Amino acid sequence: MNSKTSDFSTSTFVPERLPQAVTAPSGYWRVAWRSPWGSVCSVLIEQRALVVSTGLCVALLCAGVLYLSLGSMALPVSAVLPALFGRGEMISVFTVQELRLPRLVAACLTGAAFALAGVLMQTLARNRLATPGIIGIDNGATAFAVASVVGMGVSLTPPAMALAGAATAAALTFGLVAGGGTQGYRFIVAGIGVGAVFGAVTQLMLARVAIDTANAAYPWTVGSLNARPGDAVGLLAVGLGAGVIAACVVARPLSLMRFKDATAYGLGVNVKARRFQVLMLSVVLTALAVAVAGPVGMVGLIGPEIARSLSSSRQVPLLASTLAGALVMVLADLAGRTLLAPIEIPVGIVTAVIGGPWLLWILMRPQRSHA
Repeated sequence: MNSKTSDFSTSTFVPERLPQAVTAPSGYWRVAWRSPWGSVCSVLIEQRALVVSTGLCVALLCAGVLYLSLGSMALPVSAVLPALFGRGEMISVFTVQELRLPRLVAACLTGAAFALAGVLMQTLARNRLATPGIIGIDNGATAFAVASVVGMGVSLTPPAMALAGAATAAALTFGLVAGGGTQGYRFIVAGIGVGAVFGAVTQLMLARVAIDTANAAYPWTVGSLNARPGDAVGLLAVGLGAGVIAACVVARPLSLMRFKDATAYGLGVNVKARRFQVLMLSVVLTALAVAVAGPVGMVGLIGPEIARSLSSSRQVPLLASTLAGALVMVLADLAGRTLLAPIEIPVGIVTAVIGGPWLLWILMRPQRSHA
């Protein structure tokens, strides 16, 4: 039966009239409606993916309430919601609306962007270690952004420079393994080498400027939400929204690209074009996130791994990875703000402490196929 695009507001939901040929396969729900032209339109929703995503949304909501409640001045949970809408004591309203809520939004956006970029890069390279942070893209974006901050003869803004740096690092990493493929540890080693070079360049720039300028650039080197630029946060919100839509568009060919190139070609995927699209999407998301928080490592590794452990292996867990990354970032920044209060630990240090053992665990456990 033909399927046509229709306006949801004028469609009639008629699941009881669906013929047997279009009933949902095991493990899926089929949401169907009849269009004004008489054809049946339907969407398959994987049951486990929906349950996992819903659970992560609830966990993120609870973490957000804790984030707004805890800090140098603790607020009762009962005072957080009224303060969000401008009710209650002025000090509570100011603390929630002006200090903690913008930072919470930045944490959610950066964590989601890092994790989505991570799962895209891992699927593209068919390697669960191939996150933007590990293969040098984060360091490339950081080096170029620091060059803008310390005034190394560059007039572009940090977000624009971060995008240029991320693209440069990605081009170098993929160029070094050209002809050898992106599977295996050669790709990872090449990325680590590229990241080390950009890290050294960053340190060299900081060593050549005045101490005040170096201190201003310090958050860019460790990853911090303390000095987040407002314009970059807005740009990240727009970019992440567009990135999620683009990821949904390439979700099916991306799942097929987990197989060998010849198999994906045989299933109708233009591998070269899709690979370039996914690479650019991952680079842009990473650059926008680095422009807000600096190089926050391991979120792009931990988020997708959490999503894979909760989801089935039939599809790439794009939405679950995005939500898990936001959750990890919120909890990490909350820990950094509260563990040694009033001293604040940069979120990049917290994620590194968490991600180090996590990386060792990934390396030591048997690898599960997701194809």
